[in-house]
Parts: sequence; C-alpha cells; structure tokens
Amino acid sequence: MDTTERPLSRHLLSVAVIAKNEADRIGNLLDSVDMADEVVVVDSGSTDATVDICLAAGAKVYHREWPGYAAQKQAAMELTSGEWILNLDADEALSENSQQEILAAVSNRGRHVAAYSMPRLSRYLNRWIRHGGWYPDRKVRLVRRGCGMWIGEGIHERLEVNGRVERLHSPLLHFVYRDISDQVRTINSFSSAVAERRNAPGSVWYLLWGLVRGFGKFLECAVWKLGLLDGLPGLVIAVNSAFYVWLKHAKAWEKGLVHEPRRHKDTKGSDSV
Repeated sequence: MDTTERPLSRHLLSVAVIAKNEADRIGNLLDSVDMADEVVVVDSGSTDATVDICLAAGAKVYHREWPGYAAQKQAAMELTSGEWILNLDADEALSENSQQEILAAVSNRGRHVAAYSMPRLSRYLNRWIRHGGWYPDRKVRLVRRGCGMWIGEGIHERLEVNGRVERLHSPLLHFVYRDISDQVRTINSFSSAVAERRNAPGSVWYLLWGLVRGFGKFLECAVWKLGLLDGLPGLVIAVNSAFYVWLKHAKAWEKGLVHEPRRHKDTKGSDSV
C-alpha cells in the first residue's frame, strides 16, 4: 500500500475496519485493499500482533474501548477522510474483481447514488458456501461520506443509508469461523446476547417451542435452502444453526426460572442449605 501522506481532499476511497485479536487473518484483508487511498483500523484492545500488522501495512490505527458493534463501526467510519467509505470486517477480503468493481463505482462522481450493496460469499471448512441461506447474504458496505450511519443493538448492526442504494455483483469474500469450535463459541456468545433482551416464561412449553423452531431451522437450511448441496460443511451449518435457535430459547427460558440457593448434601445424603 502507498503510505505517502496526501492532502485529505485527495482521498477518494477509505476503508474502515474494527478489530481485536485478528492477527491470523487481518493481513489477508489488508493485502486485498491496497487499491484504497486510506485504511483506518479501530482496535479495541488486541493482545496479539494485530496492531503491528496493521501499522506495517500502512494503516492508520486508533485505540478505542469496545462500545458495541454499531458504535464501534460508526467511530471507525467517522475517522476516515475519503469521499467513499468501504466498511469491512477483519475476517473479510476483496477479490480482484470486487476491487475493480468498487473502483469503477467510486469513480462515478454523480450524486444520485448514496451507497452500494454487495453479495458476501463465505468460506467454511475448506469450502465456499453457496446454499443454506449463506449466499448471497447481500450487505451494504460502500457508502458515500455523510450518507450512512451504523445503527442497531447487540449483534444486529446495519448500515442505514439516506439515499439511493445500487448493487455491485462481485462478492465480498468472508472467511467465517476459524473452525467448528469457533462457530460454537460464537453461537454461545450471540445466543446469550439475544436471550438477555428477551422476557420469556419459565415454562416447559417455551422450551419445547425452541425445539420445534430449531428443527424447523434445520429443515430450512438443509432442505429448503439446499444446504446439503454444500456437502458435509452444509450439514454442519444446518445442525449448528438449529442448535443456535434452540439455545436462544433455552437461555431465555432459564431467565424465567426462580433461582434457589445452592444446596449441599449433608452426611446422610439429604439436601440441606
């Protein structure tokens, strides 16, 4: 990447990234955006080599405590100086085709377009996943300065655009989940975040409803959305997606329980406080 300082008015395309402990994959992202005029990374406390890798690639790195996804992405976007801002996650990257399509889009200086959406193609378990609801997974990520704002609570952030949104066709590459354990950790974290905002009765019927919805999610991913065409990775995705749905219900159900004080067994084996 060209790291020569240029006047802010000459910045055309900026890339905004948020990161924490992404040393094993953020280099892939940085290599793929070397056509940008500026890369801004907001780090929320990495303890690995993330910051060093970003600085070595010529990125501008800022440190900011974690306030939530939407707030952090908004902060990263506001720290850029480009006329156009490409918002990316540390586990994403651009292909050569998407680079060229983005450059062509931002070179169109007409004011009638406020943002562009692009499909996102995810790679998991050594396979590009094209079914099961994972593709095209279209996201609005390229926005003209002043035309968009990140909003949302918890894990459901999105870029809200004031103006016309057009479509790009080359996919954004998404290197999702390092392995199955990484996916399970994410499922555990996200299900807790969702359950925390739900008020569910501590009823067995709510828990059973979670099982029904989980089974429905499996059928949706594996059969209706053709996830089994992605082979064994598609099956893993369908099962884990069903588990996520059930786990959200189970954790929300757990909130409705009346928690009793911990008990221990006395020497005769009976419960006592």
